[in-house]
Amino acid sequence: MASAASSAPAMVRSRGQAARARLTAYGFLAPAGFLVLVFFFIPMLLILFLSITNLATTNFTTDVWRMATSRDPKYIVGLDNFERMFADEFAPKILFNTFFYVLATLLLFNVGLALVIALLTAHVDRRAGFIFRALWILPRITSPAVYILMWKRIVAASPFGILNQFNQLLGRPEVNYFQDEAWVFIVMLNGFIGASFGMIIFTSAIESIPKDLMNASLVDGSTLWQRVRYVILPLLRWPLLFVTTYQTLSLLTSFEYILLFNNGGPASQTEVWSLAAYNRALNTYFANAQWGYGSAFAVVLVIIGVVLATVYMRVFRFNELVAEPKIEVL
Repeated sequence: MASAASSAPAMVRSRGQAARARLTAYGFLAPAGFLVLVFFFIPMLLILFLSITNLATTNFTTDVWRMATSRDPKYIVGLDNFERMFADEFAPKILFNTFFYVLATLLLFNVGLALVIALLTAHVDRRAGFIFRALWILPRITSPAVYILMWKRIVAASPFGILNQFNQLLGRPEVNYFQDEAWVFIVMLNGFIGASFGMIIFTSAIESIPKDLMNASLVDGSTLWQRVRYVILPLLRWPLLFVTTYQTLSLLTSFEYILLFNNGGPASQTEVWSLAAYNRALNTYFANAQWGYGSAFAVVLVIIGVVLATVYMRVFRFNELVAEPKIEVL
């Protein structure tokens, strides 16, 4: 009886400590949770609501007031915007452009080239590697307008275009790069910026690998490729998952460089889904900016992003990455 009576206060204290620990954790998470709620979750709900309306910016304030103060259902159109979107003759082309743009830029530059740069600069003189990475990151901290003006000068027609000036010197015909090679330059101008982000993450992860592991592989007589394949890459699963997921979502939603370079042209040749949503919701490209129709495009983009993020977590075995270690260190 005495032991049971003495254990009761201990159980109460342990429960109180667990409750305080949970409250402390929630307190630390509260600022980030508030930001996610205000700037991500609530806007997502607004986009979902707008996608089933026929609101337009030409009479947006009036329509919202009438919809809020009356029971007139004419502003709620249900799935009409989605039916109209999938019936759009340009929708399949834009969807194909989006996946091509994301995959090409991601594999060639944002992950592929970033990993190559990180591996190279992490195995050279430390100062030289730092200088190279600092130079590579310059496009990311440059104004998008200035960055795109540089690319436009490179591909412009003669006598202003740098590439066409070289073509003249070599006796080759002038090339309309904006039309004939649009995708090449769209992928390149986005990729050189995207590679800088992954380069920083991968370099930090590589430099954090314990030197003992690398020395042990050298003692075992491993080649450079074997060290990369069996030592470095397995330890980069977390950075690879983060960079791949983040850059995929970034490419799905970013369109400013395409907008500034050629606005998705010519004839929607390089128009992606996010740019299409912008043109229909906020631009006067279609005579009037249609909030509801553009929001339907945005909803589809959110669904694609969630599906791809889920696939990435399965491919990289996210559950194993966050699992507790099987061996406890005392």
